[in-house]
Amino acid sequence: MDVLQVILQILLGITSLLLTLLILLHKGRGGGLSDMFGGGMSSGLSSSGVAERNLNRFTIVLGCTWGVVIIGLGLIMRFTSGGDS
Repeated sequence: MDVLQVILQILLGITSLLLTLLILLHKGRGGGLSDMFGGGMSSGLSSSGVAERNLNRFTIVLGCTWGVVIIGLGLIMRFTSGGDS
């Protein structure tokens, strides 16, 4: 079980970083962090509708993966703690 826990922890770190980057890449709706990084200055030519939809899909899939990893780690930590609780 220790190997599985280490793999899930590494996967959690990678998905957390990627999820943060993907959320920051989203097109701003006015105000917020996207304007701070130049998102408010971009014109309609910089991102097409297809690219935005694909970014949305990838963000949702990565978010679901992140949630499954969190639940998996929680279950492993709960049931391998030796039954102290």
